[in-house]
Amino acid sequence: MRILRAEHLGMCFGVRDAIALAVQKSASQPLTVLGDLVHNETVLARLRTQGIQFQSEAAAVATPLVMITAHGASDRKLAATRDRGLKVIEATCPLVHLAHRSLKQLIGEGFHPVIIGQRDHVEVRGLTEDLAEFAVVLTEQEVADLTPRPRFGVMAQTTQPIEKVRRLAQILREQFPASEVRFVDTVCQPTKQRQHAAADLAQRCDIVIVIGGVHSNNTRELVATCRQHCARVHHIQDAADLQDGWFQPEDTVGLTAGTSTPDDVIAAVEAGLQLQSSSDAGKTQGFSNQSA
Repeated sequence: MRILRAEHLGMCFGVRDAIALAVQKSASQPLTVLGDLVHNETVLARLRTQGIQFQSEAAAVATPLVMITAHGASDRKLAATRDRGLKVIEATCPLVHLAHRSLKQLIGEGFHPVIIGQRDHVEVRGLTEDLAEFAVVLTEQEVADLTPRPRFGVMAQTTQPIEKVRRLAQILREQFPASEVRFVDTVCQPTKQRQHAAADLAQRCDIVIVIGGVHSNNTRELVATCRQHCARVHHIQDAADLQDGWFQPEDTVGLTAGTSTPDDVIAAVEAGLQLQSSSDAGKTQGFSNQSA
């Protein structure tokens, strides 16, 4: 069995910075994170062992200090949290801040905002909660169902695949040829890099293992991308999810991970694959570990 690692494994800088800020602030005073700091249960469990609390609503917060997650929040939610007498610190990813600024600029210039993303995702809620009018789309049919407008301003949830985003923006232009459509690319660079690397990897592998939280949108999108190019793709959270029956001695196995997956979790999965390869040593010429 041969193992190929995709490029751009490990946490992105936005996730690393959010975790580091939470650990730093909680060292001197009790801290509650409003929502999931990142969508990875391994990371959240480790933070809980350090005394960091998590609540979905500000009304349930019992500490004087509260942190906004890497996914960002609306001005309305920030104000409501402060109105409860809580001190708010933000761990919002800089690229999510950029998406917020881009959205405000589009609206300020008279464009009707169309956000390509998951309507109920925390990042999309943060983008839209302050708006009187907006549209959130994720499929061609949802684009087709939009009401005509003189001007559409199109942007995306930062973890959407850029190819999907561009395709839907083009469909919008074709659906409303008389409208002005301005597209602002707000998909983050780590997501783009990981998506492109995953597509390249999957085309060269018999099976692909994608590591990441079950609620991580960028991980789920990696799974979907890999499945376009490889018939055998498995989404796991950690090494305990690996199953011997997935692998054949002659397989080339691809390994990739979402942007909130810790390095040691990736290393443990790779070690598990090495162990599987060693058990097949009598059937094949052995294990080879390469970078894709």
